[in-house]
Amino acid sequence: MARVLVVDDEPGVQESLRMLLKEDCEVVTAGNADEALAAVDAATPDLVILDLVMPGRSGLEVLSELGKRGVPAPVIVLTATKTVTTAVEAMKRGAADYVTKPFEVDALRIKVRRLLEQGALEREVARLRDEVARRQQLGGLIGRSAPMQELFRSIERVAQSKASVLIRGESGTGKELVAQAIHQLSPRRAGPFVAVNCAAIPDTLLESELFGHERGAFTDARDQRIGRFEAAAGGTLFLDEIGEIAPAVQAKLLRALQERVIERLGGTAPIEVDVRIVAATNRDLEASIEAGSFRSDLYYRINVVPLAIPPLRGRREDIPLLVDHTLARMAAEGARPVEGLSPEAMELLQNYAWPGNVRELENAIERAVALSDRLVLDPVDLPEAVVDGARVSTLRDQVRAGRLGFEEAVVRFESELLREALEASDWNQTRAAEQLGITRRQLKLKMDRYGLAQPGSDPHLPV
Repeated sequence: MARVLVVDDEPGVQESLRMLLKEDCEVVTAGNADEALAAVDAATPDLVILDLVMPGRSGLEVLSELGKRGVPAPVIVLTATKTVTTAVEAMKRGAADYVTKPFEVDALRIKVRRLLEQGALEREVARLRDEVARRQQLGGLIGRSAPMQELFRSIERVAQSKASVLIRGESGTGKELVAQAIHQLSPRRAGPFVAVNCAAIPDTLLESELFGHERGAFTDARDQRIGRFEAAAGGTLFLDEIGEIAPAVQAKLLRALQERVIERLGGTAPIEVDVRIVAATNRDLEASIEAGSFRSDLYYRINVVPLAIPPLRGRREDIPLLVDHTLARMAAEGARPVEGLSPEAMELLQNYAWPGNVRELENAIERAVALSDRLVLDPVDLPEAVVDGARVSTLRDQVRAGRLGFEEAVVRFESELLREALEASDWNQTRAAEQLGITRRQLKLKMDRYGLAQPGSDPHLPV
């Protein structure tokens, strides 16, 4: 039920309004400014009916104070016929409507109902916007595409369990961001999140890094040191690139996962550990098992709940969202503000295959912002590899979709390469041929075949 605050120094008016609205609203009354502000502090109303003329602080002062406090409730001001100009001033200060005394009952009821319905609608719109924003982002992950929405739902489900998770995905897709999201949504969120890049640590040091060591365990072990398992106690241990772990360490890792017990290097005392394991890899672990480089029993232990991150080329509709997010982040970090990308530049980004995934996209945008002085980035600002790759990708997609024949695609691709080389060399055919790795005669034959000529020149005259 909506909550309406009536502020009037006349008890009769308070009672009249309470009787008028009690069937549809919870009515709270106040006789002066102090009581009104105290009632607002106790519980934010959905609507305020405010008398402008009161002893002490006036209704206008109360209205100003409500604005300063950021109270979102609309305000209907009550005013005598002689003070309508004051009501107009109240409207300028943010009042939603006004009613003159003595007020007409049905007219006031309609105003109250309209403003309450409008407020409920605005709150619902805000809720939906929050929901949409939340669904477009989960932790550091960004995406509104169907594959990302499904990934978000999977993360939310798996976060509540205790099971080990194996995240599969290409390099640059955001595997650590997925692991962090799982941790932040889990009952272990108050505990530490400890990440280990197994590929970045030499095999000879990885065991000590994971399990710790006692003093004197090896030549440089001058002090006792706890490992990442102990550091992650009560939280989550993220083992990135787990497929790179050497077989000897895999055996000790398996024991730790099975028995929840570790031993420091050089130690003999078992140490109980309470951690949740989230692992990630871009390798084909099944092939590694077949090759004998990864233990099958460890694989089954870490692969209780598998999660797959889609590559960027599989969710191209997320690229504009990721670009906007990257530009906003860079501006917040002090980079030159950029309004966005031209439609041509955005089309190239969406046509490129992104073998380096989100990380490559972020690098491309950061490079473009750093090197360009334009407010709106154009294709010329994008990395050459992205532009060229996008054009190739576009032709390939058109062929696969049946919109372009194979021979025509080959002709278009070859003619584009020739034109780019000629333009880059100021239409000097010798230099263009060298750039393309063909003879000048071959270049000239192809130029004639595709009708390529320097603008303003006669294609039939020798160059």
